[in-house]
Amino acid sequence: QVQLVESGGGLVQAGGSLRLSCAASGTTFNINVMGWYRQAPGKQRELVATIDSVGMTNSADSVKARFAISRDNAKYTVYLQMNSLKPEDTAVYYCYAKTSILNYWGQGTQVTVSS
Repeated sequence: QVQLVESGGGLVQAGGSLRLSCAASGTTFNINVMGWYRQAPGKQRELVATIDSVGMTNSADSVKARFAISRDNAKYTVYLQMNSLKPEDTAVYYCYAKTSILNYWGQGTQVTVSS
């Protein structure tokens, strides 16, 4: 089993920045991909960005120029640096970890961007 604990969400004005963190614990040796998804009210959960164990990243076009994902393999922690935030970035952000067997999700952290 893998447990994911997110931190760093909050309220920020448009144009501001936030940094999300997600620490994995438990059977972490089996994790290959970590990342972030988000879900806005009334919308489906969508990919924000992912990063694998060798640093290959994948991110949504809507955030590619503004958000940066990084990972500390020694700490099994993934970060999402979010810059130039927009009101449409408002959502619950979920940490994600993929192993060879299962996918795991965090509880989510709220990010609210005011205009």
